[in-house]
Amino acid sequence: MADLALTARSLQLLLGDWRGPGSAYESLAERVRLLIVDGRIAVDTRLPAERDLAERLGLSRTTVTAAYRHLREQGLLHSVRGSGSVARLPGAPAMLPAPLESEYIDFSKAAPPSLPWLAEAARQAVEDLPAHLSDPGFDLIGTPALRQAIADRYSVRGLPTSPEQIMVTIGAQHAIALLSRALVGRGDRAIIEAPTYPHAYEALRAAGARLVPVPVTPHGVSVDEHEETADVVQAIRHSNPVAAYLVPDFHNPTGRSMSRSARTRVLDAAASQGTVVIADETTAELSIDRPGEFPPMAVDGPAVLVGSVGKTVWGGIRIGWIRAERPLIRRLLAVRSPGDLGTPILEQLLVTRLLGDMDRILELRSAQLRAGRDRLESLVSRLMPEWQVPHVDGGIVTWINLGAPVSSQLALAARREGLIIAAGPRFGIDGAFERFLRLPICYSPETTDAAVQALARAWRSLAQAPVIEPEPALLASVV
Repeated sequence: MADLALTARSLQLLLGDWRGPGSAYESLAERVRLLIVDGRIAVDTRLPAERDLAERLGLSRTTVTAAYRHLREQGLLHSVRGSGSVARLPGAPAMLPAPLESEYIDFSKAAPPSLPWLAEAARQAVEDLPAHLSDPGFDLIGTPALRQAIADRYSVRGLPTSPEQIMVTIGAQHAIALLSRALVGRGDRAIIEAPTYPHAYEALRAAGARLVPVPVTPHGVSVDEHEETADVVQAIRHSNPVAAYLVPDFHNPTGRSMSRSARTRVLDAAASQGTVVIADETTAELSIDRPGEFPPMAVDGPAVLVGSVGKTVWGGIRIGWIRAERPLIRRLLAVRSPGDLGTPILEQLLVTRLLGDMDRILELRSAQLRAGRDRLESLVSRLMPEWQVPHVDGGIVTWINLGAPVSSQLALAARREGLIIAAGPRFGIDGAFERFLRLPICYSPETTDAAVQALARAWRSLAQAPVIEPEPALLASVV
């Protein structure tokens, strides 16, 4: 039996305006499928009984039965007598309708292509491998050379760091999960931004945290200097959280950067309450034309830093790190050892070489991101002039206001056009941000052109079906 269960009312709220141009059972099945694929219905969650859902939605039970059957045929539901229907997540070919998976443009991942010279750097790293082959090869904290290289990079950025303050991880997501397990006990409060990086709040929830969301103003929207941090400071003081997960530079997904004065106010409030600030800096150095100097957040006060090469070098190189004081590094080692045996040595050797070339890497990425941003803004403005597209000054994404709560509907329509996008609610909790859509600015011109053209076709298809606004009370909680 599933550990989690959705009531009919909870599923109704997640479904939102699910009706499309097709039959009722197909539209309902498509909406539930998107919720499962996007992670808003977790795997192994038991869906409400057919009779209960039918009554809640004002449908015949036959319609709901047909929708559930359609989902079972796609491998997205598994029904057991006495246990109900449980969400499943099969491989991509089984859950993506025609066109074939290979014909899809996947615009849901915000990650640039690999460096042009990555293969050559990898060949050079192999030459360093024989010196390590006499060791067992299990590395829980990171090779001395890589930890020194990461520490040196922080020092260059204005934050003196020693190798003893570094733990190397299997990417930034792994780092966030380790910190969540080390810092959070079941029932502890933890602050997250809303919207935010989905895998961060998933890691905190898995550790047992009670999440306290604080809103993030999108990039390009002017706010008062103190208004910028009022919500997070108030949440720290009133909820007494053990941790706060923040993305201070080129926030994912809004693109906003926190000012230096705002960082100081947040860190001062956190220090006074004993709250550990986890600053995710995976995109911190990806500036396009951001004015001013922005050193690591820990320059402005006590903060634990998370970094990786996934957004600068390549997402396929699973190397990240944590910068923290030595007592926390020791706690992280104790938390880590039961779960994994360390970070691959060869990838560490590769990243050690590349970190010395980081200025060249960032120069290339800045030029690529500038071209990608300008191209995406131009195309969207021409094809969907009613959308509000902020002019981001760095990072890898933009957070578009669609002007109507139809993000999930648009994601479904886009799939019919051969395009995979991440709907706004993927970055919120309980169905929030239906008016928003995250789009990456880090893809090639050819991919960006094809993706936006498909998105425009999907947007036009929505205009053929009436869009029903949610009730005002629900809308206030969603946007």
